[in-house]
Parts: sequence; C-alpha cells; structure tokens
Amino acid sequence: MSTAELLGKDPGWIIAVKALIVFIICVVATLMAVWTERRVLAKMQLRTGPNRVGKFGLLQSLSDGVKLALKEDIIPAAADKVVFILAPIIATSMCFMAFAVIPMTGVVNLFGHQTALQLTDLPVGVLYILAVTSIGVYGVVLAGWSSGSTYPLLGGLRSSAQVISYEIAMGLSLVAVFIYAGSMSTSAIVDSQHQNIWNAVVLFPSFIIYVISMVGETNRAPFDLAEAEGELVGGFHTEYSSLKFALFFLAEYVNIIAVSALATTLFLGGYHAPPGLGFTEQWLGGWFTFVWFITKVNLFFFIFMWLRATLPRLRYDQFMKFGWKVLIPASLVWILIVATIRVLQQEGASRAVTIAFAGGVALLLMAISSLTDRSKKVSGAPLAQGESPEFPVPSLPHLRSISVTGGQK
Repeated sequence: MSTAELLGKDPGWIIAVKALIVFIICVVATLMAVWTERRVLAKMQLRTGPNRVGKFGLLQSLSDGVKLALKEDIIPAAADKVVFILAPIIATSMCFMAFAVIPMTGVVNLFGHQTALQLTDLPVGVLYILAVTSIGVYGVVLAGWSSGSTYPLLGGLRSSAQVISYEIAMGLSLVAVFIYAGSMSTSAIVDSQHQNIWNAVVLFPSFIIYVISMVGETNRAPFDLAEAEGELVGGFHTEYSSLKFALFFLAEYVNIIAVSALATTLFLGGYHAPPGLGFTEQWLGGWFTFVWFITKVNLFFFIFMWLRATLPRLRYDQFMKFGWKVLIPASLVWILIVATIRVLQQEGASRAVTIAFAGGVALLLMAISSLTDRSKKVSGAPLAQGESPEFPVPSLPHLRSISVTGGQK
C-alpha cells in the first residue's frame, strides 16, 4: 500500500491529532533551537552563553517568549494598521503549512490506527512547499511597507529580491531530484532513495546548490541582508514589538526547520536509517524512524549555526552576483547533464558510455574553470604606470588644481 493510499484512509480526528503533533513539534523545536544556537555559538566564540534560567539555561527561550508577550505592543502612527498586523501572521502561518507534505515517520500505530506522521501526500508535494514558502516573503515585504518608515521598507525590498534570486536557484536544484526519482511526491522521493542511494551522493552538485540556496532563502548569516543592523537598524521588523515581533522570530526558526526537513527528505533519505542500520526502523513500533528524521534535521541546523558563528556578512552586490551568475547557471548546466545521463540509461546505453560522457563533461568543466581563473588573474593584475582603467574613476585629490581663492577648478 502506498503512502497516499494509507493517508487517504485516515479519519478526520486522526488528521487533527497529527496536525496538533506537528504544530507542537515545530514550537518545541523552535524553543530548543534558540537555546541550542546560543550555546553552540558561545562554544565556538569562547563565550559562556545562557546558563542562569534553568539548568544549563534550558528555560532561557521560554523566558524570552514570556518577556516578549508582556512587552508593550506599539503600532506607529504612520503605519497601515491592518497590514501591519497581518504581515507577521502571514509570515508565520506559511512556514507551518510547509510541514503538511513532509513525511516524518514510516508506518506507525497512532491510537490503534495505522498511519504515517504526514498530513497528506500530494503528487506535486515539493512544488506545494516551494509555493507556500514563497508566499511567506509577502509577510516580510508587507511588514516593511506598512511600517511607514524608510529602513524597514529597504529591508523588505532587499528580502524580496533575495528570496526571488535564491528561490530560482533552489527550484532548479530540485529539478535533478525530480528527474532521478521520476516523481514530485515527497514520499515517492524518499522511497526512491531507500531503494537506491541517497540523492546527496548521486546528485551532489544539486545538494550543494540547495544548501547554499536555503541559507539565502531564510535570510540567515552570511546572507542576512534583510536585517543588516549596521545599515538598516533592525531591518523589516524595526517597528515591531511584543507578540508581533515574536511571530517574526518564530517564523524565522520554523522556516529554518522547514527547509532543513525538506533537505532531509529530498537528499538524505528522509526518515529512513543510514545504510546498515535499517533494523532500527522497527524499534518502538516504527516511531524510531522519527529519531533518524530529527537527527538529520539537526545536522542541517548545525550548519546554519556554524555559518553564523564563522562567516562575515556579504556585500549586497556580492550576494546577488553569486546567486544570478554562479548558482543559477550551474544549476542549468547540471540539469542538462542529469537529463542526458537519465536518457542514456533509459535507452539502454552501456555503463562505459555513461561514464565516458560524465568524464567528458568533467574535463570540459575543468577547462572552463581554468580559463575563468586565468582571466580573473589577468583582470586583477595591476595597471601599468600611466594606464587608465576601463571604468570611470574620480580624479585623485593631489591631482586637482586649487585656485588662489581656495576653490577647486
């Protein structure tokens, strides 16, 4: 029985219970993620971290939530009040909706009913996730626009450009997964990896592009340009306080968990155990598969923390150039390669032909990379004395002639 058929037999109360379980998992995971990030960053940067509120500071995230709830709720006089209130709700709700099609366990027994910890299984489940996460950026843009302030507006515009740029690269990185699995259903992609090998190994370039894109998609360091404190004060949520600010805070971490869960589903075999440990999937009546799922999600979340602790923020032009001139072209080339290899396999070509094609492509890419590096070295060479660059530059101060009256000519 397929996952879609299994989920189709769920009564309404089972669906409601599973939705409540997923919501509780996301909220608790957010509280633990905030505490974990603070502790890990403190270790990496030789600091103490939270250690006063509860044992090892475990209640620090909960106390922060209470503090935000009790703060004064201020709405600026120049703000559009309706949109100002709706913006954080839109941003948060879209993040939770992404979990509707993500399989977290295999077949389990829930109150005497055979089901899986997945709300529904759509034939285009991955496209559904991309759609709802794209709508989430409307909350950020509307928050900046409705605040009636310049800096939040700039942060919202930056975020929209950022999400559009890296959403394209992320979508293209998933095309190779669709080609290889032959489906856009999340459960079908997980089953395909269980029968063969993880996509992170077979489609390693797609995996790398997706990981980079998901960091840019979530506005996290070093791509947190929508809320660059040095130039935008606090970014798109500068004018927010109390629970509305807490909703943006919740949306950020739930979005991180969502893209990490999607990466686990598409590239690391989903809830299935690593090779050689498949016998553990029967432990606890099948519920132990949830442990493997959470472990893989935490691996991606650790990457987010590691990047934040070690890398400085990029310049905005570097960030956009990297997305449009590197990630998107690389994704398009990789899609062509994967599609060609799959056609060769379906046409019955021998393994030697497939390996020869892959080797030829690798040599071609190495030659292009070598030529690109050489051109960069030539363009970065210092100019000869008296030679002017191709782009306009202002005249140097010591070359300007000063008039007798002290003014510049």
